[in-house]
Amino acid sequence: MLRRRHVNVKTVKELDAFPKVPEVYVDKTAVGGTFSIFTVLTIMYLVIAETSYYLDSRLQFTFEPDTDIDAKLQINIDVTVAMPCGRIGADVLDSTNQHMIDFDSLTEEDTWWELTQEQRTHFEALKHMNSYLREEYHAIHELLWKSNQVTLYSEMPKRSYVPDYAPNACRVHGSLNINKVAGNFHITAGKSLSVPHGHIHISAFMTDRDYNFTHRINKFSFGGPSPGIVHPLEGDEKIADNNMMLYQYFVEVVPTDIRTLLTTSKTYQYSVKDHQRPIDHHKGSHGIPGIFFKYDMSALKIKVTQERDTVFQFLVKLCATVGGIFVTSGLVKNVVQSFWYIVSCKFFSLEKKSDHRSVSSHSTNYRSPNTINLLDVTAPQSIDIMQPQ
Repeated sequence: MLRRRHVNVKTVKELDAFPKVPEVYVDKTAVGGTFSIFTVLTIMYLVIAETSYYLDSRLQFTFEPDTDIDAKLQINIDVTVAMPCGRIGADVLDSTNQHMIDFDSLTEEDTWWELTQEQRTHFEALKHMNSYLREEYHAIHELLWKSNQVTLYSEMPKRSYVPDYAPNACRVHGSLNINKVAGNFHITAGKSLSVPHGHIHISAFMTDRDYNFTHRINKFSFGGPSPGIVHPLEGDEKIADNNMMLYQYFVEVVPTDIRTLLTTSKTYQYSVKDHQRPIDHHKGSHGIPGIFFKYDMSALKIKVTQERDTVFQFLVKLCATVGGIFVTSGLVKNVVQSFWYIVSCKFFSLEKKSDHRSVSSHSTNYRSPNTINLLDVTAPQSIDIMQPQ
């Protein structure tokens, strides 16, 4: 037989695992509801923004002295000149008077200056792309580095048909490993011949009419392929309006080390200034007609590092953002609520006071029918209490 036990309700409430929120904090107001919706939306937006910022890494740029002076520099060349290969010569000579063609060689290929429709479309697209990248370089170079995409375009397509006339141009292409010192790569008339203190170009049996240094630069870069590197000279085309023309390109080469989250590479960026002038000895414009790329190495190198916050830093920023918005919205809500209470109390107190006055005046003048006002009743003169009435 079970005995009836007395259960203390207060004890049960104290043992409740889910404590109730005091009634003070669940007071429903229009101001509080508005601030709650605004706070939730703000927190959601900031959480999404903070998460996207954490997922999107950043690139840090630093400058360091380039101490790797004994390394070799790779130069990649693909230039088409509107002269047959038998009339021009291409070589590289650096500041140490070393003739780099003696160690490596470039390929000279007879071709035609006129491009086919497919080749012209490809070259115009290359020119437009490089022009756009040069203008918007600071806005998209980080995207190219992070994407690890080496190139945005393919190689020039092969010629679909062979013209019925002899080749009238020469394509000079290939790669050379040169010293990391100042030097120049040039294409001029005549084949080169090494001499004890340099080299010379022999251009016998050539008249002024045989010179035509109209040229097209398909590729000109330093180092291996790397994403995010823009080559300003690629897609450049110069049409000579004079047979005896001198084209000069002054190139400043900057070593660049790129370390992303996925890859690490060493490459080279460069800036270029170009100048051209006709050669006319009678007018005092002296020089050798041809195409000259004069390059120089920078003493500083750029180090690009891709960085991202750790998970702990991300969580700390997230908690600080959510907590700061929650506390700030609570403080602002209390201030607005207090101001609203002050304005509301003052307004309603004036209304209640005016209502009280109107009720008082109305009660003094109003008299219900079939009622007697005891203050207006006159008492009799004398009443004999001994005689029955």
